Amino acid sequence: MDRDVKGKVAVITGAADGLGLAMAKSFLQKGAKLVVGLDVNEEQGKKSEASLRSEFGNDRVVFYKCNVQTDLETIYNKIISEYKNIDLLINNAGVLDELNIRRTIEVNTIALMEWTVKFYEYMRIDKGGKGGTIINVSSIYGFRVLPYIPYYHASKFAVIGFSKSLGHEDNFKRTGVRVATLCPGLTYTNMANHPKIKEEEMMPQLEVCLMAHDWQDPEDIGRGTVEIFEKADSASVWLVEGRRPAEKLKF
Repeated sequence: MDRDVKGKVAVITGAADGLGLAMAKSFLQKGAKLVVGLDVNEEQGKKSEASLRSEFGNDRVVFYKCNVQTDLETIYNKIISEYKNIDLLINNAGVLDELNIRRTIEVNTIALMEWTVKFYEYMRIDKGGKGGTIINVSSIYGFRVLPYIPYYHASKFAVIGFSKSLGHEDNFKRTGVRVATLCPGLTYTNMANHPKIKEEEMMPQLEVCLMAHDWQDPEDIGRGTVEIFEKADSASVWLVEGRRPAEKLKF
């Protein structure tokens, strides 16, 4: 499998700001041919598109408004008709909303699975595709447990199980589609800074717990995601935490 970023076409969900925007920038810096950014926040997405185009060129970045829960078919058809060959999908869109169990599972788990399967079927060499890579974003809370965010934990644990199964060596040998998982540590983003939890009186304890972790900037995740693309075997799970290089986890 070709693990050189140069010349690749990448699709990134949740790309208007935060981790997704940092990923887009890192892949462009490493020579990606095109990044297709998707996000429900159209205003911020267009600002980020303009900023990246000014730095990397108008022909290397495009943004589409996209709700990952509802717009898969429309956006998928638009991307495939326009760009033909997609080398990489990063399912980064996510929420931390303990006040809404259905939204949490639908965005973090169901939508991620649906997007994965759609592009997986398109990429697989045994069905006429050219192979490719899918990186699914879980979390450190996909394998570590706190007493404050059970819905989020469930959604992110599921991402790891799903990705390890679909990315299993037997599937990879048949399809040529690599599926890896990224588990970001705590990162300075809007989502991390404004968590919604069910038991509000537990917020002070949660904040104390979070501050004990090694934090990092979105740029650290961007760099780490490129490392995963360059190094990861299918079904592997990777941690990027505390500004350290991407680390393969053992399960």
